[in-house]
Amino acid sequence: MIQLSRQTALQALLRVENDNSYSNITLDSVLSKSNLSSADKSFATTIFYGVIEKKLLIDYNIAAFSKIPVNKLDTKILTILRMGMYQLFFMDKVPVSAAVNESVKLCKANKLYSASSYVNAVLRSAAANNQIKYPDKKKGKNKYLSIKYSCPEDIIKLWRQSYGDEITEGILQSLDGRPPLTARVNTTKTTAEKLKQSLSESGITVKNSEILENALLLENTGAVEKLQEYTDGLFHIQDTASQICCELLNPLENQTVLDVCSAPGGKTFTIAELMKNKGKIIACDLYQSRLNLVNDGAKRLSLDIISTNACNAAEVKDLPMADRVLCDVLCSGLGIIRRKPELRYKKELGIDTLPDLQYLILCNCSAFVKKGGILVYSTCTLNPSENNLNAEKFLAEHSDFEPVEINLPKNIRRGIDEKPNELTLFPHINNTDGFFISVFRKR
Repeated sequence: MIQLSRQTALQALLRVENDNSYSNITLDSVLSKSNLSSADKSFATTIFYGVIEKKLLIDYNIAAFSKIPVNKLDTKILTILRMGMYQLFFMDKVPVSAAVNESVKLCKANKLYSASSYVNAVLRSAAANNQIKYPDKKKGKNKYLSIKYSCPEDIIKLWRQSYGDEITEGILQSLDGRPPLTARVNTTKTTAEKLKQSLSESGITVKNSEILENALLLENTGAVEKLQEYTDGLFHIQDTASQICCELLNPLENQTVLDVCSAPGGKTFTIAELMKNKGKIIACDLYQSRLNLVNDGAKRLSLDIISTNACNAAEVKDLPMADRVLCDVLCSGLGIIRRKPELRYKKELGIDTLPDLQYLILCNCSAFVKKGGILVYSTCTLNPSENNLNAEKFLAEHSDFEPVEINLPKNIRRGIDEKPNELTLFPHINNTDGFFISVFRKR
């Protein structure tokens, strides 16, 4: 079945490569249709994410041993080569002979007969070299870091200029491997300790978060949506950074809250739970199809104070005045690369174009904040133009708002100097998604 695992990984990788689909959704779809055992699914998953995470480094090494330029190779042949290279250099438990021979078999199984000898030659040459190759660091640090960590040079350059070398290398080192899976306890139905005990009895490894009392770190869950506790609405999945954002919004019982870019709903649900399911939340998003995810989640969690509104947050004029407004805007996603490793290879992330739209959403939705109310602006990216600069520009141009100093949650550390009402979370420092939060109060 190991050969079938490789075929499954190949199928998923080709879908991501050809269709620009999200890695997590693609892999879940492919694995759900397979008959692989848990061990074989784990093997396929390791290869799948490993190839995506290390693609630039792998391609650099393929180029070192191939007579054909990488950009001239058929996508399917190149993907098989990438899988073989990953097994050779990053999977200790796979013998060299298996990494080579199974790649050749994979060519033949996919009717790439003429390519099998080429794949065999490249992989055997790489195996004989017995050492992964890197560019010369002295000839260019951006290129060296780009290949070593498989991250495009324009992102490397942005981070080095914005945060310095130490922070940049910390972010890059955090990109490998699977990020933590964090559950937000539905406190309207249960407690953290009760949920922890129930999940532990199901064979799941559960640890308390060191940051938030109602966040639990999960391991060995299998398909989360099949867990009885999930079906019963005792929790939803949400990274700690997003949970911190909701806590800093500080929603109270019986208030009115606007979540203007809400889908798929994680923050909306946490806000409702913090309000003890008392009050009113209007969850907005551009597309009704995405708001259906919010409606479904709210129903599963039995949170009945949530209503949805399909609208454009940059233009909408008819929302009610609210005590709390959350603008968790669409962004380039540079803070969640370890969750969606394929994001780093997108040709257009919107790093230069998104800040204007984000600022427009923030300005437009600030009109719905009641006097004395709280406005939170947040993103899941690491780019000052989308983060700190937008926050600072907003205060400079809106004298009716003032900054609110952020009281850091326990065990949260800052990575950079920034304004007291701003917080940038870095994956390697706090083991959260990369995230930005800024808090304002209407005078």
